[in-house]
Amino acid sequence: MTPGAVILCGGESRRMGRPKAWLSFGPEYLLQRVVRLVGIAASPVVVVGAPEQELPDLLPDVRVVRDSIAGRGPLQGLAAGLAAMPESVELVFATATDVPFLEPRWIARLVERIGNADLVVPKIGGYLQPLAAVYRRRTMLPVIENLLAGSRLRVRELVEAARAVLLNEEDLRDVDLSFGSVRNLNEPADYDRALHDAGFLGPMTADSHDRDRLA
Repeated sequence: MTPGAVILCGGESRRMGRPKAWLSFGPEYLLQRVVRLVGIAASPVVVVGAPEQELPDLLPDVRVVRDSIAGRGPLQGLAAGLAAMPESVELVFATATDVPFLEPRWIARLVERIGNADLVVPKIGGYLQPLAAVYRRRTMLPVIENLLAGSRLRVRELVEAARAVLLNEEDLRDVDLSFGSVRNLNEPADYDRALHDAGFLGPMTADSHDRDRLA
């Protein structure tokens, strides 16, 4: 079964100091790279941005929707993304925009393991990874909406409220040895290391790309 995918990119990027979606990563912006990687294993793809957020150009078949309320965190974005999925889509992979080393086989493994559950979520390094997880759209959207209505915005509560399958590191190591699928870029130093590890030139190249966009 091919899942859909939701990519959340509406965060404020405070620690990074500039919008993550527009970070240059080789020939692409970061959001474009994540959309491409996700699209190998999932379709359709929905990108969720903040109200009025400017985004890089995306492929015509990628749908862009907006959070109805800004500043309410990933649960609000998940609700918007799941609601935008066609009724025919049963399973949806959710991720953030700042995972340039996402492994498409990670998505396939989660789909394999969800069984009859509502949610399959990895636990890597002792932490749950709800933005590297697969959701059953029909059952999880009402759960998320109920949490939002009660202003219960912690993603952990979402896992506790669902029939969830938890996968540990050994369940996923063979499809993503370095767990790049949960390697987020939160600060400029994370971005610099990611560029180096990907074999691209250093951050000055990325800065010049951004300056060209703003000129």
